Amino acid sequence: MLKSPRLNQPFLPGWMYRHEAMHRWDCRVYANRFWHPVAAATALRPGQTLAITLLQQPLLLTWPDNGKPRAFRNRCPHRGVAFQADRETARSCRRLICPYHGWTYNLDGTLQSAARESGFETGFDRQAWGLSELSCRIQGPFIWVALAEEPIPLEQQLALIQTTAAAAWSRAVEACGRTRRSLNCNWKIAHDNTLDDYHVAIAHPTTLHREQGPVRDYVHHFSRYVNLLETPHPDGGPFQTFGLPPWTHVLIWPDGRIALLEFLPEQPLQCTMQLQLLAPTGAVNTVEAEAWLEQLLIFLDEDKALVEAAQRGYDENFQPGPAHQLEQRILHWQSLYSEQLSETGMLKLDRSQEAISALRA
Repeated sequence: MLKSPRLNQPFLPGWMYRHEAMHRWDCRVYANRFWHPVAAATALRPGQTLAITLLQQPLLLTWPDNGKPRAFRNRCPHRGVAFQADRETARSCRRLICPYHGWTYNLDGTLQSAARESGFETGFDRQAWGLSELSCRIQGPFIWVALAEEPIPLEQQLALIQTTAAAAWSRAVEACGRTRRSLNCNWKIAHDNTLDDYHVAIAHPTTLHREQGPVRDYVHHFSRYVNLLETPHPDGGPFQTFGLPPWTHVLIWPDGRIALLEFLPEQPLQCTMQLQLLAPTGAVNTVEAEAWLEQLLIFLDEDKALVEAAQRGYDENFQPGPAHQLEQRILHWQSLYSEQLSETGMLKLDRSQEAISALRA
């Protein structure tokens, strides 16, 4: 585990939460460095497909019989038309047929046949027209997909979860709730807020604070990419809140329930909060699941008002104040984000006129 971040590290400046160029970099570069939990592992079975959209990119999950889950761009290589429309649940499917020209694919992404194939130039090679595949793995209770060829190793992205919550992470669970809501703020403000352990007792005294308990019992842990707030839960055992890149949070209760919370970029000043709930198989009935979701949405609505207010205050000249020791997890993530900016040559974080001008160009 790593040491706590230095408190004298400055927070990211306000202009980084507003600019169109930053938004494009977040979606096209930063997001590509990491894996994304796109569905519960139980959401897909052999012989099924599931069409989803991630960062405005149509994807198609498949599970060939006698194979493993695969992920492809949801587009036919012939003219780019999607094979299937997005769905909340998987569908049984033996093959993929393009609705435009009828090109037919196996679930492993190989071209099985092209309509009126004899009409193409001599030497048409089916093997040259396979689907565009992405890296895809099942890890813990989720299916993970990487949008680029060389993301960081998934084991590094999840290291702290695998070492401190191994039992819950490997347990058989089932999805029991899901919701999406739009927030009028940059995703980084929402992500910072969920890493902000300084505000919980003040802003959520009757909701999240009761789950996390007294501030004096807060314990923080850090790995290269993941941070953790661990507190004793009133029902006994630890309540764990993990923050991991790119914009993901995993909450684990002592009884094995898991909440996945993400803040997906939509526009420079807008993001989508996505919440998924999972519980050990058979442990939560429908009524209990609905009550759990309703309980979480109370404090998330409290946060919605806060992050939208913060966005209004983050103009281009705003520089956040000093860091409190209960804001270590924000500093940990922002150090990682700054490192990614530096490695990709995006800009220097020195607020120099040269750096700002380069971003605004």
